[in-house]
Amino acid sequence: MSGGGPRYAPFEGKPVEPESLLLDVRKEKIDRVVEQRTRTFTVVLDRLEDSFNMAAVLRTCEAMGVQEVHVVINPEAPFLPNSRVAQGCDKWLDVKLYKSFAECREHLKGRGFALYASAIREGAASLYSMRFDSKVAIVFGNERFGVSEEVLAGVDGTFWIPMRGFSQSINISAAASACVSRAMAWREEHLGKVGDLSPEEAQELRERFYVLAVKQRKRIFKAQQP
Repeated sequence: MSGGGPRYAPFEGKPVEPESLLLDVRKEKIDRVVEQRTRTFTVVLDRLEDSFNMAAVLRTCEAMGVQEVHVVINPEAPFLPNSRVAQGCDKWLDVKLYKSFAECREHLKGRGFALYASAIREGAASLYSMRFDSKVAIVFGNERFGVSEEVLAGVDGTFWIPMRGFSQSINISAAASACVSRAMAWREEHLGKVGDLSPEEAQELRERFYVLAVKQRKRIFKAQQP
């Protein structure tokens, strides 16, 4: 599903100059958000089954400036993020669905991404040793079984989150929050900023957000029809 999320069905056309229907303070907010968006760091969810976790990860990504989330569908659990948890954040994201990890990997590799899976195994790197100055996708696996063998065979490496206490693992949504926060903080510290959209990408996203921000946008558009 591209932009708008699963609960925001696309419609033909859009209101004329949607920005004219928004207050300046709202447009300024949208402009700030777009400025801090990235498409060169992304998250891949491998066959999740819990709707709470699905929604929580989306919300974390949106809040931290990650524009894309890639989802390998679990054939036994449709990707339906809990709406109460998501709080509408999905409409601001590009959520891309795949039937298999191979399909997802092909898409991301074709765009120059390196893929790293979250997995506690021999040879896995510490999250805190990773660099985020190039195109990086981090993969999180199923709540019960972790990432699949297919994922482990197809990624460029694995990483883990060092634990300081007795617990040796944390919930997928908590893990994603820790990793995304770390990646964004690393970028701000080492690159001076999180956002990295090209002028063309930023303008396209800005225009889309203007439309999405207009309340009753479908009703307004229909009223304009002859």
